[in-house]
Order: sequence, then structure tokens, then C-alpha cells
Amino acid sequence: MPANVQSVTHFEKSAIISGIGISRVGRRLGVPGLELTLDAVHAAIADAGLTPSDIDGIGTLGDVPRAEVMTALGVDVPNLGIGFDTGGLLSPVMSAMLAVAEGRARHVLVYRTVQMLGGSMLGGGHAPAEPNALTSPPVEPHVPGTRRKIGANDDIGELLAAHAYSASNWVAMHCRRHMHQYGTTREQLGWLAINSRHNASLNPRAAYRDPMTMDDYLAARPVSTPLSLFDCDVPVDGSVALVVSRSDYAPDCPNPAIGVEAIGGAYGSGGWIHRDDYPKMASTEAAAQMWSRTDLTPADVQVAELYDGFTFLTFVWLEALGLCGEGEAGPFVEGATRIALDGELPLNTYGGQLSAGRMHGYWLLHEACLQLRGQADERQVGPRPEVAVAAAGGGPIAGCMLLTS
Repeated sequence: MPANVQSVTHFEKSAIISGIGISRVGRRLGVPGLELTLDAVHAAIADAGLTPSDIDGIGTLGDVPRAEVMTALGVDVPNLGIGFDTGGLLSPVMSAMLAVAEGRARHVLVYRTVQMLGGSMLGGGHAPAEPNALTSPPVEPHVPGTRRKIGANDDIGELLAAHAYSASNWVAMHCRRHMHQYGTTREQLGWLAINSRHNASLNPRAAYRDPMTMDDYLAARPVSTPLSLFDCDVPVDGSVALVVSRSDYAPDCPNPAIGVEAIGGAYGSGGWIHRDDYPKMASTEAAAQMWSRTDLTPADVQVAELYDGFTFLTFVWLEALGLCGEGEAGPFVEGATRIALDGELPLNTYGGQLSAGRMHGYWLLHEACLQLRGQADERQVGPRPEVAVAAAGGGPIAGCMLLTS
């Protein structure tokens, strides 16, 4: 197993997602982050049939500080959002599963709150940063005459020196390479954006719900060739929360409990550019780990909620998860028939980060649970799916979860 993939036992089957909650979502709401967080947190706790006093652990990616949330809830519980360190954006959720599996907690609350620029991943400026999966690990001293292992953030200096200043530049380079190797086109990227906008039109919380045509997509201003405005996710204000519980609580859940069949995560994987199999990303290792932990296969997946900070990242996940062949993501989404709500693989059914709004993978996890419960209203996939995959991250960080109803 690659060194950057965490070796873990099959603890996830001891956990369920018992409750989910989401706050108001919108652009420039002018609502304090703590207020949005409490909207989502209270909703998730009630959805699980619990009260704040039942919560015995809290985890977060590192935004609105845990201390503020604990004070508002009237609880004092440990940080159980650390422990599984290779799940990228979803590491706090996976860490909560580890905590309940080991008997350190029965019900763990996990939340993610963002405010337009995306939310902080290092404490939000309110308090000292808590350890999380996006904090770079200590850098070991380089021994002269040896080749230093490249970690997740070790190549940022090289990218900045080449005037590649943002993730849009880095993902654009991957996308251009994919186009060169496999003939992927901008129009194929556009079909993903168009499908997401259609799904967002059925989601009352989505930031953008007006129809999008291919002409609209192609006419959008360029951001970093070949990516344009509609290839990029939408900053919003909002919060998502969920409760991770021990599996023996499932019979007592007022709503259908969501089972966790398998998880996978990877951190590092050659940074952004130092991979022998470029333009692949850490999603390759994360997906391989997830599939190694279950007897289910990609053919069993009935709905997919995949990270779309940029359109191309969804292509990367489709291929890494084996939902289509290597280099075939473009043809797979072309025409948006396969990925439509009534297609063979409904994709990003809530509108994704491209149209609904950027929640760093937590909204897609919330949506996967709704779909498996049969509670997604107008955008509900029918018949109700029993297996969903949720995946978040790009470049050198990746985490994915196989969920069941």
C-alpha cells in the first residue's frame, strides 16, 4: 500500500449517519457563521432524534470554532474530528466513525460552515487552529544525496514560481493534459455544468437555478485555459451538519439510518504535479482503498455525488472510482443523458458546487443521504437508490465513502 494511504481496519461498518441538517444557503447572506452553524447543527441533532446532551463528541474541518458551538449547545465534549488523517475534506466525518467504532463516543456531531470565500480551514481567525487533515504534516529534514518524498503541499513553491497562483491554474493544467491524452473537449465539460444547473433548478437552496445552455457555457469568460467561469464552483454562505452514531442506534432513528459500507482516503500522492501517472490525482488511491474494503463494485452504485470544485475534478473522480473507463469521462457525460436524474448514473443531483454552492464536499454528503432516504423531493431519483458514492477533494487530497440505505 502506498505510504500516503492510511492503513485502517474496517471500522466504518460500526457507524451510521443518523442525522443530517443544513442551514440557509445563499450569497452574501450577512448572517454570522455561528448562527448558520447552529441552524444546521440543531437540525441534524433533531433529525437524529437526539438532544444536545446526547452528543458526546464534536468534529469540524476547522471553521466556526468548536468552543463556540459547544457553549451555544451547553455541552463540553472532546474533539473527535481527528484520528483519520487521509480523508481530506471528509476526514472529520471518517474520524467520527472511528471514534464510535472504538467506543469513545456514541453520537458525534460534525459540521462544516463556509462564508463566501469558502471558510477557513485553520480556525477561521477566531481561535488557534485545531489539527485537521488539511494541515500539512511536519516536513522531515532533507538528507543530501537522497530524493525527498513529495507531500501534498510540497510543490506549491514550484507552482507559484511558474505563476500558477491558484487551484484554477493547477486543475487547468491537469485538464489540458487529459484533453491531449484522451481528446476530452470543452463541450463535454459543459455537459456536466448544464446537468448540474438543471438539477439545481429543482433545489430551492441552490445559489443559481436559471437554465444554462451550451452557448451560455461556451460564452462565459475564461478563468484559466481551458476552464471558464462555469467550470468553477460558486462561493456561498451556509452550513451543513451531520450526526455519526454507533450502528446499534439505527432502530431508534426517526429517519432511515444511512449505513457506511466503505471509505477511502489518500494524502500527498506526489503533490499537484509530481506523479508518474499525471494527470491522475490522489482520488486514484482513495478510490482503490475504498473498493478494497467492500464486496460491492462500481456497477452497484446507483447515484453519485462527486466533488466539483471545478468540472474537471468530477471527471477525475468518475474515472478513479471506475464509474467509467480511464479517459472516458468526457464521452460518459456527453449529452447529459447518462448522468441525468433518470439516467443510468444520476450525478450531483442537488446541483453540485457548480450551481448549488461550495460546501467543500459536505453538501454532496448531505444530498447522498437524502437520496438514499428517498427524501430529495423534486430531484429524488427513482426508484429510491440503495447504494451511493460520495467523494470530495482534488489534487493531492481525496476522500470517498460508499453509503447504503
